[in-house]
Amino acid sequence: MGLLKSIRDYVDTLVHPSAQRDALTASRHRAFIAPRLLGSIAALAALPIYVTLRGAPGSLEVLVFAWLVLPMLTAYYLSRTGHYESAHVLSSLALTGLVTAVAAGTGGIGSFAAIWLVLVPLEASLSASRRVVAIASTFTLAAVALLHFLGRADMLPPPDASGAGALAALGVVSAVLYAIGLALGAESLARTSFWLLYAEEDRYRLLARNMTDVITRHGRNGAVLFASPAAETLFGAKVTELHGHRLFDRVHVADRPAYLTALADAASLGEAQSVEFRVRRDVQDSAPPVAGNEFVWVEMRCRKLDNTSTGAKPSEPEVVAVMRDVTERKNQEQALERIRAEADHANEAKDKFLANMSHELRTPLNAIIGFSDMLINEERMRLDGPRRQEYAKLINDSGNHLLTVVNGILDMSKLETGDFELAPEPFGPAQVIGNCCDLLALKARENGIELSRRLPDSLPELIADKRSFKQILLNLISNAVKFTERGGRVTVSATAGISEIVVTVADTGVGISAEDLPKIGRPFFQARGTYDRRHDGTGLGLSIVRGLIDLHGGSFEIASEVGKGTCLTVRLPWNCETARPAAKQSAQAPSNIERPAFDRPASAPEMPMKKTA
Repeated sequence: MGLLKSIRDYVDTLVHPSAQRDALTASRHRAFIAPRLLGSIAALAALPIYVTLRGAPGSLEVLVFAWLVLPMLTAYYLSRTGHYESAHVLSSLALTGLVTAVAAGTGGIGSFAAIWLVLVPLEASLSASRRVVAIASTFTLAAVALLHFLGRADMLPPPDASGAGALAALGVVSAVLYAIGLALGAESLARTSFWLLYAEEDRYRLLARNMTDVITRHGRNGAVLFASPAAETLFGAKVTELHGHRLFDRVHVADRPAYLTALADAASLGEAQSVEFRVRRDVQDSAPPVAGNEFVWVEMRCRKLDNTSTGAKPSEPEVVAVMRDVTERKNQEQALERIRAEADHANEAKDKFLANMSHELRTPLNAIIGFSDMLINEERMRLDGPRRQEYAKLINDSGNHLLTVVNGILDMSKLETGDFELAPEPFGPAQVIGNCCDLLALKARENGIELSRRLPDSLPELIADKRSFKQILLNLISNAVKFTERGGRVTVSATAGISEIVVTVADTGVGISAEDLPKIGRPFFQARGTYDRRHDGTGLGLSIVRGLIDLHGGSFEIASEVGKGTCLTVRLPWNCETARPAAKQSAQAPSNIERPAFDRPASAPEMPMKKTA
């Protein structure tokens, strides 16, 4: 065993480096080098024994022994160059020449050595090259033709009849032994090829079973012909349940055209295609443990499969595809899109905020600066007392307007950041409503508007932030007075419900269009000012009203029609301290249950209702 291992190791060192990269190629080189090297060494070692037994060799015998050294030279040539086919051609040429020389000296085509010509193409078959086999066959046929021609021309010596039987037996036995050696070499190469193929298949099988990507093979119409075991994890179904068009049945209806188009283009155009689509995945292990299904995003890359490797007909192209789950990436992309949309909305709101702020602050500041310059230059302007009084009043109004804008912005910022604190206390809502109407009664009379109130004889005490409640009413009533034409009417009413107080402010003013109703409550959005440019304002009033109502756990509703008026309804719980936690929960999980319609005053017109909070 040690001797054989040493010989094997030595033969391995003779293999050319270019052949050592592939196990099968290295095995072919070893099968070529080893027998020729050992055969040549054995022939050289047998020369002294032959001389001892037979005496001095003749010229033919010397030629034969010299020719037996050629296999060693071809082995050396292969070891130095790595040219496997060329080495086989040289070996076939050497063997053909040796057999032709021996046959020519021992009777021509009828010689015992002529049978060896059959072994030349067989030896060349080990090269696995048609070119080498064709060349070796050519050498053999040429040698047979040459021996036959020389025999017909009586140019060859007659065969030795005395030892013809023994020599024929020797030729047959030696040829059989050599053929056995060739068969063993072929079997060794076949066994090596089989184990290499099995190892390669085992590696591919290991990859197919453990990789997370799914490998599928499709017909041109999209039918699944093969699916790797990873499909069971991706689709939650057995591989056999995906064959045919059953995978197509799982694809989302909206994504089926893109799925089929990618497969058809890959099959017809021969170009790699990539597509993302949604696939239904069966879910068996869920919490709670109820069987169901869900859609996941899958990325598929496909290309046309080489027909030569599958044996498919050229008219029936197949497509191989690799699928992977990209649901997490798609969720991240959608989250990024939402963040970008929110950022764009925030930038738009910021730009609108800056534009409105610039307008709202510039107007009173210009008025203050202008009128103060007039007062400074009183002597040159020759201002009398009434004129100074008028300018001072304008400066005061501008300052109050500026202060109102700033206070509104501060309140809005507190509401948005959650820093606005309520101070709930029990108070009579009827008295607060009456005080607010009294504060705006003078302005209503100046504008020629009838401001009336409709309150029940007794209203229960309301536990809420009194200052915020008053601010809500002042904003709503002042808006109603502002956007109502002379001769119009503003009605303030209140009713007591079981769990809430309902305050309604209805007017016969310019109204709000149905398109603008959803926008009510946005900062700086002035819906009614769109129809009547004579009215100005910041658009912060209703935003603050909505924020304060939300803090109290109430709701805010608007019903309006252009040219017919507006009805605003505020619903507040009798106790905001207990209602605010419930309001937070309802905001997290909104309900589809509609609230019952509120009692509309008799003067309020019938208009569509829009809930804003």
